[in-house]
Amino acid sequence: MESTEKEFALHFESQGTGPPLLLIHGFPLNSRMWAGQIAPLSNHAQVLAPDLPGFGDSPISDTTYTVERYAEDCAAVLDALDILEPVTIGGLSMGGYIALAFARLFPERVRSLLLLSTRAGADMAEGKANRDKAIAGVKEHGASAVTETMYPKFLAPATYAERPAVATQANDLMLAASPEGIIAGLSAMRDRPDSTPLLTSLKFPTLIIHGQEDQLIPPSEAEIMAAGIKGSQLHLIANAGHLPNLEQPDEFNSLLSGFLNQLK
Repeated sequence: MESTEKEFALHFESQGTGPPLLLIHGFPLNSRMWAGQIAPLSNHAQVLAPDLPGFGDSPISDTTYTVERYAEDCAAVLDALDILEPVTIGGLSMGGYIALAFARLFPERVRSLLLLSTRAGADMAEGKANRDKAIAGVKEHGASAVTETMYPKFLAPATYAERPAVATQANDLMLAASPEGIIAGLSAMRDRPDSTPLLTSLKFPTLIIHGQEDQLIPPSEAEIMAAGIKGSQLHLIANAGHLPNLEQPDEFNSLLSGFLNQLK
């Protein structure tokens, strides 16, 4: 399905009935990263999974993106479906930055939050410099300048050795990203605000999930968010890296479905 609220057509998947659940993919992935969640969770919710501009099947018109602009795109998906009730917003990694931006911009549209393999803090000077370096690499060499660097760090070490099909799946998802989408995502992550001060003001039920062997964002970042958000639930998944939904889907899906049932 597509939303044409703006100058581009935003592709999104929609399945199931019930309270809406919007899942925002990580960088540099697309909505297909949620393939193992959409069907199981559709028994508990109307699951929506957009492709952000420049990723998956969504085109991109320019590369001047912010996490707030992505959040507005996600709101446009809800508008296209006439969803006015508060929804569960979930995001992994960059998707988590966008979910926090959505909560900041549209608190009245949030029923609950899922913060997955993400952090609240902004990039420090070194991180910003690395984003700039990556952008320059993509402009000179194409998308592979980023995807090839990220690939060895995406999953837990054991996943690469023992579950090569999962590693192949992760690599295929990255290869579907356009250079323009990658540049836009890197720019948005580089310039995102620090959401740490926001944490104590969040009153939504919040589930935080993180892989214990995440090589990109350490589990300590999940613990910081859990300490800041009163009443939040924190789960660290063993034998999982940055993509616990792919690496340990049964445990991941059980945590999400249990959380959604609690909301009922």
